[in-house]
Order: sequence, then structure tokens, then C-alpha cells
Amino acid sequence: MEELSWAAGLFAGVIVSAALINRFRPNHRARVRRLVLTYALYAVSLACAHVFAELDRPTWAANVAVAAEVLQAFTLIAIAATVIFTVGLPSLGIELPAIASDLIVGIGMIAATLVIFSRHGMNAGAALASGAVVSAVLAISLQSTLGNILGGVALQLDGSIKQGDWIQLENGKQGKVRAVHWRHTVVETRDFSTMIVPNAQLLGSTITILGKRDGNLAPQRMWVYFNVDFRYAPSRVVQVVQDGVRAAPIENVAPDPLPSVVCMDLATRDNMRDAFATYAVRYWLIDLATDDPTSSRVRARIYTSLARAGIPLSLPPHLAVEADDRAEKATPRELERRLATLKTVHLFKTLKDDELRVIAAGVDRVSYSINEVITRQGAVAHWLYVLAAGSVEVRARLDPDGPGGVPEQAVKLATLDAPSFFGEMGLMTGEPRLADVIALNDVDCFRLGKDTFKQVLMGRPEIMDELSEMLAERRIELIAARDGLATATKQERTASERARILTGIKSFFGL
Repeated sequence: MEELSWAAGLFAGVIVSAALINRFRPNHRARVRRLVLTYALYAVSLACAHVFAELDRPTWAANVAVAAEVLQAFTLIAIAATVIFTVGLPSLGIELPAIASDLIVGIGMIAATLVIFSRHGMNAGAALASGAVVSAVLAISLQSTLGNILGGVALQLDGSIKQGDWIQLENGKQGKVRAVHWRHTVVETRDFSTMIVPNAQLLGSTITILGKRDGNLAPQRMWVYFNVDFRYAPSRVVQVVQDGVRAAPIENVAPDPLPSVVCMDLATRDNMRDAFATYAVRYWLIDLATDDPTSSRVRARIYTSLARAGIPLSLPPHLAVEADDRAEKATPRELERRLATLKTVHLFKTLKDDELRVIAAGVDRVSYSINEVITRQGAVAHWLYVLAAGSVEVRARLDPDGPGGVPEQAVKLATLDAPSFFGEMGLMTGEPRLADVIALNDVDCFRLGKDTFKQVLMGRPEIMDELSEMLAERRIELIAARDGLATATKQERTASERARILTGIKSFFGL
């Protein structure tokens, strides 16, 4: 009856342990399988002992009963270890290395075996001596395996490499440590491959732990290189790109330290045929798993920053001259494309074709990458932007002195999709920007300046009336979205705003 009570109690312990692991540590279900196997061996041994006793085989029954008792102890130790090491300690924030817990369990099982042998009159000392001889033979024949095992114990106990660490091996390969086992360490790479690295190799070589300093997580410094030819001063290139990469957040780039730009080299090759300066953006990566996508976003920011400043990336001299010629004068095809885009803009619907052609010839094409700030609230700039491709979000910051594009400090007013326009009040009246405009994706714009638009107004001043009405309606809609104006209030303010804007246009353009 006592044996059956032990069997029932252990069975209940196995069920409870399995339930705890499934509830709190589902990634450790392999321990449940080992626990069930140990209990199953115990149950089979216990049944066999009873069978041999019924068959009047007392010696066999006694030996199998001893084995069942040992397995009973093993099951009890395994249940206790599961509850303590797999569920209990982690819930308190204590994560004991797997090898350390296995060693404790192993020592406990050896001690239990020796105690049971002694209780049944067996010579525990002889068993230990036999085990020592067997261990010596195994140590000689399995030196490499034991080296890996000892390496795994050392790695786990000293905590030099932990699960979740990003490491770089001496051969340059990088990966995330998934697990440190007895014989090897499992490292998962970014290309969805898995490396099995012998523990002895890790101990015998220099391993770089990425993204850690003083034992704490830290962003990893990364480099993105680009080339610009000698026609552009390094100080200007550095300033343009540095302003671009710092102007707005870049996903997965740490805000501290800020990205920086340095001139790395002044390279001359093949008798000045390939002469350029090499630059680099240094940034700090937060999530090491997405290094290439983050560098790609940084390159996009470099490209758009240089393009807006009129600084091309380095080209062979003959191609650079051709590019300059194309940049100085828009091609007929490009002019037609600009004209077609301008005709879709509601603000210009009353303009004639020849007036639109004046605007098309005078606009600049500018590009922005995701999250870049196109216009900043409170800034004064006499540009109107025609959105030719992409989408932007209009945000009003509650704290005008705070950083642009920060969701918790800004109210979303509108989302604009191409074709559309924004920044009209800066062009028409010279007023400061009422809101931030942020690129939601890659954006192409035509930027129209005051001098070009003045040519159109001078040729036909009466269009100011129509423009002031459209601008008043759009501005009041923007204010209503920000402040929640009632319909009647909107109508009253639209009339007064129209008169104010018309006066502002005449004054700003001197008409």
C-alpha cells in the first residue's frame, strides 16, 4: 500500500509540474517529457518487481525493487528541481544556468543512489571506486567531449556568454546565442542559419560580445559610407548630411549618442579620373537583429539630404558634367510631368496653362525619406510644396519649442496623399508655419518659391481674390481640426480670414 501511495503521489506531482510549466514556462516543455519518462520507468520497475514476486523469483524481485526505489528517488528529485529551478526561481527573477541546475540534480541523484544502496546492504564505497575507474577511462578516451562539457560549465557559471547575447566569432560571423548546452553553444545568425559552436572553441578564442558595455545593454556603433567628389567642400557635406540624419528620428537608431558624420579619406585614383572624398555616418544601432534594414534607412536619409542641397553622390567626371547639365535645365519631358501634377492641385485650378508653365519651369524637385520633417511649426520659409508622390502627415505640436514629429507632444491634423499641396501660407503671406509636416514614406515634392509665383500674380492680379478664398477655407479647416471649432464659428472666421489673407498677399508681394 505504501508503494501505491508513493506512486499516486508522484503521479500527482508530475501532473502539477507539467501544469506549472505549461502555464508559466511553456518553452521548457522538454523537461516535462524527461519527467514523464523517469516516472514511467519507475512505474514499470515497480510493476515488474510485483510480477517477479508473484512468480516466486525473490532475487529478481528484490533487485528490481531496488531499481524502482532509485527511480522513485530520481522522480522525486526531478519534480522538486522542476518546481524550484524551472518555475520558482525564475518567478523571483533568479535565472540559474541550465548546466548549474543539471549539476545540482545530478549530484542529488548520485547521493540518493548511494543512500539507497547502503540501506539495502550494498557497498557504496565499492560503487564509488568502480565509478572513479570508469570515469578515468572515459576521461582519457573522451578528452575532446569532456573539454566541451567543462567549457559549457565554465561559460554558464561565470556568465561571460548568456542566452540572448549577440556575439562575433574570430572568423567574423555574428549571431545571437540561443542556448548554452553541455557540449556546444547554439548561435542563430541573421540569415536564419544556426551555428553549433563547440564550447571548447569559445573558451579558446576571442569572442566579441556586441551591444554590451559594463555588463549592460548598449547600442552598437555602425558605419554607413558614401562618396562625394572634390567639387564640394567637406565641411558643407558633413553639415548637410549631419543635419539630415539628426533632423528627425530614424527607426532603430539610438537618439543618444546622436548620429554623426565624418570625412574618412580624400581618395585619388587613376590620375584624377576617380577623385572623391569618402564620408561615413556613424550611428548607434538599438536592435542588432535588423542592422541591414536600419543602414538602408540611414542611406535613404543621406541621399535625400544631399539631393535637397544639390550635392550629388560621386560620379565619373564625364557623367558628372552630364548630370549637372540636366540639373540646370529641366527636360521637356520633366516639364510636362510637372505641368500635369500642377493641374491636379486644387489651389491652381483657376490658373491658365501659360501661368502653370511659368510655375512648372520655376519649381525645384525635392525628395524626403520616411519620418523626415518637411516643414516645421513656427519656421519662416517662403515655399509652397506640391506633393507629387507619397504621403505626409500634418501635426500641430502643443509645445512649439519641443521636437517635431513626437506623437505625445503633437496632435494629428490631417494626412495628405499625392497629389496635394501644403505650406501655402508661407508662400502667399510669409507667415510662420502653422504645423509640422512629416513624410510617412518616400516623398517627392515640387517646391515653389516666392519669386516664381510673383511673376504669375504680376501678370494677373485678380487671381488673388480666388486664392485668398481657398486659402481661408483650408486654414480654418486646419484650425478647426486642432481647436475643435463649431460650424457657425468656422463660417464667421472664414470670412474674416479671407480678408486678412488677401491683405497679407498684397502686402507680401508688394501689389
